[in-house]
Amino acid sequence: MPDLNPGRNVVPMVYQGGCLCGAIRYQAMAEPVRITICHCTFCQRLTGSAYLVEPIFRRPDVIFRGAPPSRYEHRSDSSQMRVTISFCGHCGTTVCLELERFPDIIGLCGGTFDNPNWFERDKDNCRHIFIRSAQRGVALPAGVKLYKEHAVKLDGTPNEPMVLAHTITLKRGGYPDITPPTLLSRAGEVIE
Repeated sequence: MPDLNPGRNVVPMVYQGGCLCGAIRYQAMAEPVRITICHCTFCQRLTGSAYLVEPIFRRPDVIFRGAPPSRYEHRSDSSQMRVTISFCGHCGTTVCLELERFPDIIGLCGGTFDNPNWFERDKDNCRHIFIRSAQRGVALPAGVKLYKEHAVKLDGTPNEPMVLAHTITLKRGGYPDITPPTLLSRAGEVIE
């Protein structure tokens, strides 16, 4: 007889990923807490690209296996706190970041998932940070929280996001010179 209680015996989804050579593998046992798209110059150098796509997870929700990662420690320019980069010592793939400032979370590098498109990047769970450093040609999406710097100040209070009514492509690098009607809100109100 079939089980008519759909809440019983549910197997959680497991999202897997790892480095290029396969020496490091991981499993994310839950949905990310949020998705951070970081445009800071550190993340640009880390990825060799315009920004880092970083699904953020609670530490207990990520399990690593295989070779232990090599690590590089960096001091954040803004907080002066440690950022630990974990990467494969064989193929060099950066797999994750750990932040002394936020010890309960781990940021996985989105492109290292076996299916890097499984997690949503929408207005409810995604934010772009350090857009002051965004490169020329980057498209900033409409309806998503955008932060000039980090989303959280050093004292723990939130920074004020900007939300665009229309997607814009930066014609020059750095913080966009945005005037209404492109700007939708700064604190939830519509700006006319």
